[in-house]
Amino acid sequence: MAESRIDGCLVIDHPLVQSKVAVLRDRETTCERFRRTVHELTALVAYEATRDLAVEETEITTPLMPCRGHRLVRPVTIVPILRAGLGMAEALWNVLPEARVGHVGMYRDEKTFLPQSYYFKAPPDLEDTDVFLVDPMLATGNSASDATTELKAAGARHLRLMALVGCVEG
Repeated sequence: MAESRIDGCLVIDHPLVQSKVAVLRDRETTCERFRRTVHELTALVAYEATRDLAVEETEITTPLMPCRGHRLVRPVTIVPILRAGLGMAEALWNVLPEARVGHVGMYRDEKTFLPQSYYFKAPPDLEDTDVFLVDPMLATGNSASDATTELKAAGARHLRLMALVGCVEG
């Protein structure tokens, strides 16, 4: 998968990702196809977003004999920004079914265009987990920035933002 890093961001430049992003941006895309594509795209991006999660060796027993395996060091917490992030969260749960969940509710004030938080709920031990904040449509980045601030205030230390479509401002 071709990728690049821009100011701390991992940009995935893979042909499948590019073609699915085009589907999301197409005004002719139906709601059903949009939701399905968000799900597919999230699964592709999750592969790269989880690439450097900390793992540790563990002893497992196969049907033939014991051997070494690996497991994640920290639990995973998935935090969608409501409502758009829910589609991404569902796809991540398919990849990480043991993940816990939190929620951040935000809306944009139509006069100031700034995000307004209306709901925040997260597990109490965020500092001990890998937190994935998910929001598919990153525009100005204000909601993601505010949600990140709330998660950090709640103790998140290992925090990643997953966004599928972003403009330059985001």
